[in-house]
Amino acid sequence: MDYRETLNLPKTKFPMRANLAKREPEILQFWEENHIYEALREKSYGKPKYVLHDGPPYANGNVHLGTAMNKILKDIIVRYKSLRGYDSPYVPGWDCHGLPIEHQVMKSLSEEKKNLSQLEIRKKCRSFAEKFVNIQKKQFKRLGVFGEWDHPYLTMNRDYEAKIIRVFGELWKQGLIYKALKPVHWCIRCQTALAEAEVEYAEHRSPSVYVKFPLVEATKKTESILIWTTTPWTLWANQAVAVHPEYEYAYVNYQGETLILVKDMVAVVMKKAGREEYRIIKTVFGKELAGRQYQHPLTGKVCPIIRGETVVKDEGSGCVHIAPGHGEADYELGLKHKLPIYAPVNEQGCFTQEVGDWAGKNVFQANQPIAERLKKEGFLLHEEALSHSYPHCWRCKDAVIFRATEQWFISIDYQEFRERALKEVSKVRWIPHWGENRMRGMLITRPDWCISRQRVWGVPLPIFYCRECHQELKSEKALEAAERLMAQKGSDAWFLREAEEILPVDLCCPDCGRRNFRKEMDILDVWFESGVSHQAVLKDNEKLSYPADLYLEGSDQHRGWFQTSLLTAMGVAGGAPYKTVLTHGFMVDGEGRKMSKSRGNLISSEEAVERFGADIIRLWVSSEDYRNDIAFSEEILAHIVEAYRHIRNSCRFILGNIEDFDYAKDEVEYSNLLEIDRWALSRLANLVTRTTEAYDDFIFHRLYHDLHNFCVVDLSAFYFDILKDRLYTFAANSPGRRSAQTVLHKILLTLVRLIAPLLPFTAEEIWGHLARKDENVASIHLSSWPQLPDDYLDANLEERWKELLRIREEVYRALEKARNEKVLGNSLEAEVTIFSTSPEKTFFLKGYEEQLPTIFIVSRVELREAEKGLPEGVAPGEEIKELGVRIKKAPGDKCQRCWTYSETVGESQEHPTACRRCLEAIITK
Repeated sequence: MDYRETLNLPKTKFPMRANLAKREPEILQFWEENHIYEALREKSYGKPKYVLHDGPPYANGNVHLGTAMNKILKDIIVRYKSLRGYDSPYVPGWDCHGLPIEHQVMKSLSEEKKNLSQLEIRKKCRSFAEKFVNIQKKQFKRLGVFGEWDHPYLTMNRDYEAKIIRVFGELWKQGLIYKALKPVHWCIRCQTALAEAEVEYAEHRSPSVYVKFPLVEATKKTESILIWTTTPWTLWANQAVAVHPEYEYAYVNYQGETLILVKDMVAVVMKKAGREEYRIIKTVFGKELAGRQYQHPLTGKVCPIIRGETVVKDEGSGCVHIAPGHGEADYELGLKHKLPIYAPVNEQGCFTQEVGDWAGKNVFQANQPIAERLKKEGFLLHEEALSHSYPHCWRCKDAVIFRATEQWFISIDYQEFRERALKEVSKVRWIPHWGENRMRGMLITRPDWCISRQRVWGVPLPIFYCRECHQELKSEKALEAAERLMAQKGSDAWFLREAEEILPVDLCCPDCGRRNFRKEMDILDVWFESGVSHQAVLKDNEKLSYPADLYLEGSDQHRGWFQTSLLTAMGVAGGAPYKTVLTHGFMVDGEGRKMSKSRGNLISSEEAVERFGADIIRLWVSSEDYRNDIAFSEEILAHIVEAYRHIRNSCRFILGNIEDFDYAKDEVEYSNLLEIDRWALSRLANLVTRTTEAYDDFIFHRLYHDLHNFCVVDLSAFYFDILKDRLYTFAANSPGRRSAQTVLHKILLTLVRLIAPLLPFTAEEIWGHLARKDENVASIHLSSWPQLPDDYLDANLEERWKELLRIREEVYRALEKARNEKVLGNSLEAEVTIFSTSPEKTFFLKGYEEQLPTIFIVSRVELREAEKGLPEGVAPGEEIKELGVRIKKAPGDKCQRCWTYSETVGESQEHPTACRRCLEAIITK
């Protein structure tokens, strides 16, 4: 007889094959058509808020995996907080102004750009930004990211631009903003000033030269102070040489010529120069050299030797050439000693007419000719190439220069602004914890913030100048007029209208009384724009809250958005705009190389999602420890796909086995559940506790491993394995089967909520196949976080079953050996005899004697005491030495229904191939 129809075999329409690339878009459509995000907002209204404020990505290209990872991390947190009962709206944003977009537009225009006006370029930039906002929006939604996609914030929107001007005005009124001729990082190719956040450091090969500056009161070229520099082109701007007042300097004689340099570097420098037969005539402290003068070897100008407490003695010559127009430290020293701030270099990085015959020559290309001239005239002691870390433009990747230009700055030290910001840093929770030290270190060393840019696409600096007396118009009415203009017409209007059309008709210059103004044509640093998002987005939106509960971006934002947000918030609100800051590492490929366009190893999120599905990408994101760099490769994804399959199939197994279970009438009370089922609930309760802690602490890789291990180890490898016999062969309504179904139902209802933030598509699919749920909501994402009864946790029960699992492993080892020796094939053919030399172990096993065949998945188990030792031929267990296991074929015949071997097979004439247990199930059915 074919007993298949008498079995309770799994039934479910939930497919084994995920087919995510096809099914996920269908679920997206379900979310949109049923307005699930809006329903979530309605459900959460009035509950405690948890606001993750989105850092705006640039709208200048397709989303790559690094940006996708960032958005997925945010979405995991927002979805979790919503399930936990928080009102956690997510307002995405985009950075729409600045060089990245202008650079792309200008590159595409070719020769056409020469004939375009500012407004025409701005129009093309706006169109470009709008295009990629829409493209990226679609790509982020495809990743399963919930949010206010119809109401994002864009830095080029009029209301946002008006808020930028308002924050600028607040900082201006506090005296934090000033204009100065000051050296800043300058990109020659992009022809604009750069802020610290726009500078990257990379290896650069520079000329390293030791140059003799002859002292004025000495015979020409016989007594010189020796300087060292890696930027020979800056020698044209030299105004002084700095020495440390407390260092010892040596007068070094070689063949009648005397050089002055720090004593600690004499041997190193003279060896490099090949002048090892030298002698030190005398030594003096640096303060004795200060005040003396030298003649500039290129210009002939007489310049001073000055004190410099920041001079170091373990590199170069300890005598530092000072060009205040080409370096931050040089500038500070120049101000202190009233030196000229001189920078004879134009926007293109070429010398100006002030340098005579060198005018028009690129500064980097001038390095070698300068060295050759110094050598020819006898001023060059030594020259070599040096590879060192050097600042580069973050956009074009070219090496930058320091160049003094008139720029607008935010003072970092005005009225203890830096100290107040540093105190605020200690109040913030930093994840990882080292983020605090990183932030503090960058704040301690950062110079004043250069906020002006010589570009077209951005929000203009709202400054007016009097054409008559050339003074800035310091007027709150002028700032209010600029803010009003942005709010009503947008920033394009600034470039379209004359100053008098913007300003109030009664506003005149307070210095000369005239009404003849011009506008500032520089734009604001885009980091200032994004840095004020806490005011433009959080402050006036009743759906959100201030300060934000969380900022989450890459670790480079300690000197970028995290820092600019802090500084602007300190200026306008007196505190940090965030309570917690979480940072993640960068994307690297399988070989550990940073992913970038230039390397050609960058992967678009669209490509990855099309190949693997968004939930696989999301699971990969959760599996990585984001505190370090995050690796991505085909091999890594293969492991993630396998892990996803385990989780999916665990859920599918449960769905297939609870198809006929109605918890309203079939649920078994906890006290009546079988012990192994109560063990499963205890493991589940532990999982909920660990998972909740991992979500709360943002430890997503631990969360991934806990969920995966629960599905693979606790469920598939043990609990499901044991349950199959009870689920398939027991009578459908039997207490044993309903006990198992009760627990399976609870496991799935819990598990689907635990995975929902990580795998929103798969969780939604599972929810749709759950015929009977404990919450009547259309979407899993409108559900609530699982809360299991306290009595589910049973540490003693888990300890007992932990011991049973250890014993099971000993039995499995013996079964495997028997299979290898051809004693048996399938484990159900086996009869297991366990010998115990320990009364405690014997007593323990006796308590589970009836369950042991099911636990070991064999046909029969016999327990025997062996107080005098194990019988001959029975070896002690590998881990449990008190036990020995013997395997032999079970007596009786194979039941054709449950496949166990039993001596009761054949007792029934009607069902001669069924065992007694199956016969009872058939009759009951």
